[in-house]
Amino acid sequence: MTSNTRVVVIGAGLAGVRLARRLGELGTPVTLVGDEEHRPYNRVLLAEVLAGRYSPEVIALPAPAELTRGRVTGIDREMRAVHLADGSEIAYDTLVLATGSNPVLPPLRGLFTPDHLLPEGVHAFRTMDDCLGLSKAVRPGVRAVVIGGGLLGVSAARALALRGAQVMLAQQSERLMERQLDPAASKLVRRHLVDLGVEVHTDLRVRDVRCVGGAVRSVEMADGYALDADLVVLACGVRPRAGLAQTAGLAVRKGIVVDAELRTSDPHIRAIGDCAQHDGTVYGLAAPALEQADVLAELLAGDAGDAGARYTGTRALTRLTLAGQDSPLGSFDLAAFGETEARPGDDVVQLADATRGTYRKVVVRDDRLVGGVLVGELGTVGALARAWEGAEPLPDDGPLLHLLTNDGGS
Repeated sequence: MTSNTRVVVIGAGLAGVRLARRLGELGTPVTLVGDEEHRPYNRVLLAEVLAGRYSPEVIALPAPAELTRGRVTGIDREMRAVHLADGSEIAYDTLVLATGSNPVLPPLRGLFTPDHLLPEGVHAFRTMDDCLGLSKAVRPGVRAVVIGGGLLGVSAARALALRGAQVMLAQQSERLMERQLDPAASKLVRRHLVDLGVEVHTDLRVRDVRCVGGAVRSVEMADGYALDADLVVLACGVRPRAGLAQTAGLAVRKGIVVDAELRTSDPHIRAIGDCAQHDGTVYGLAAPALEQADVLAELLAGDAGDAGARYTGTRALTRLTLAGQDSPLGSFDLAAFGETEARPGDDVVQLADATRGTYRKVVVRDDRLVGGVLVGELGTVGALARAWEGAEPLPDDGPLLHLLTNDGGS
């Protein structure tokens, strides 16, 4: 690729900023387009800003060399240009979509005002503006209902509780963080939240949002029970932000379909991060987004000798730290990877300490580590993750207990 090739990246989140920075290091100029007014930031740490542990400046990302603030409204594939809301356009030779994902807004009655806005007091929790709006609204004693008990809902509930809110967490399925955790680990997460004062309800579906004068006043459950609410936080997951790609005629399924070179159905357009679907998978996690950005930087900046760079998928580990200074349990760490629930014939090793609130479990199939979950002390997570990522057969000399008890350099 020649040095004057015009690379344009849409999206100034983790993936877009990482790609722009890596291309800059490799000598390839890039124009980054972001639609948020804030300096690019690490979205993973928004809950720490809400909890009051970090200021927005602390989670800012290193500023890319050339950042254009604006909203992209369309892609002209024939002319190879992107159109912005202010009427300007930016030409490209290679376009990279790093548009991220949007929060899923559940189909609740009363969720939107007549002009299709969220009522006062109802917040998604995805952007810095969402976070700052919640931070301004939360105060000691405020009644907050968090809808959704996945990773984001658990983080939001804990952050609001640390700010002194009376928090009720409503999860539709039978346990918290069911995508990442097995029942025993999920129970420990629940115990930690309850210890912080969060009222946790599982197997509970929210049906209505009740508003008075355009502001939320309560939420109603499917069984008719109503909860008073000054704040409602929607943490019902995310979906790839693929509207631009779809309108431009690119192949989109769950996300924007890409190959091993992160190329879309248009050879001049690539996609990375939460918006991309590779080999049937949309990851929605930071580690795959960063890995995709690094691979794409090599591909775009490399000469013929670097043509072998490929993205083959990421074996991603979920890690969450819930810091609770006022909790008898102290801070709460967990890590989960792969398959945390065993199939028939799998070998499982578990170590639990109810007093300290720690739990470790690994699942082995055909002499290979296929998953694990650790709650509490995470000293062994480094060794376990390396064994899992390598997908190599485990040695015969009693490795499982060794992996669970030896820190192995985390």
